[in-house]
Amino acid sequence: MKQFAIIGLGSFGLRVLEELLELDVEVLIIDKDESVVSQYRNHVHSAYVADAIKEETINKIIPADIDVAMIDLGDQTEASILAVNYLKKLGVGRIVAKAETDEHGEVLQLVGATDVVFPNREAAKRILPPLLSHAMFNYMPISDELVLAEVGLPPDFAGQSVAESEIRARLGLNVVAVKPEGEGGFVFVSPSHTIRESDRFLVVGASEAVTSYGEQTSGEGGRHWFGRFFRPRTPQQRPG
Repeated sequence: MKQFAIIGLGSFGLRVLEELLELDVEVLIIDKDESVVSQYRNHVHSAYVADAIKEETINKIIPADIDVAMIDLGDQTEASILAVNYLKKLGVGRIVAKAETDEHGEVLQLVGATDVVFPNREAAKRILPPLLSHAMFNYMPISDELVLAEVGLPPDFAGQSVAESEIRARLGLNVVAVKPEGEGGFVFVSPSHTIRESDRFLVVGASEAVTSYGEQTSGEGGRHWFGRFFRPRTPQQRPG
């Protein structure tokens, strides 16, 4: 059975905990707030009220062979950096840490985090594209370079088969599945499927291609936002 440690029950840590409680895994939690820990004490394998900023606390509570350790110490950036460093020195193989800024994330990686997450940024990236583009309904980053999205196609594609429309050549999008209107959920798409204006397609593509499509199907304000938010930026251009 896999073992997870959650160090710090901030909003991200709590969300992860709620998901893990649905799975057949062992969960260990640590937080300074006794009232928060007490809410989950009877639902996890181990629960501790402790300060993760102390190395002796980490060494005493966290098994070195734990599968995953996750850190969410809120906006305590220095504390999270120390906790990652302690876990790395302990020998934990997979360390997931929540970052507040790009610079914070870079330091977390330098001291030993194997995975760095930016929950607020990722939430914004997922929710805003569908609000700004009339042809984009879901936006799901898979990595910095790859995106999965639910989109509608331009009206001039209607009446053509998927093969005839050359979606990949024209838009840079690879069609995975289609959800025809009134016919339930997504199904794998056939090259012979005739496109209708009401069809929604699940596509995967380079972030640049999906961003470009979002810009094309947005108003002026949306195009500006897509370009500002999604185009690669130099470290000097990134917000602190």
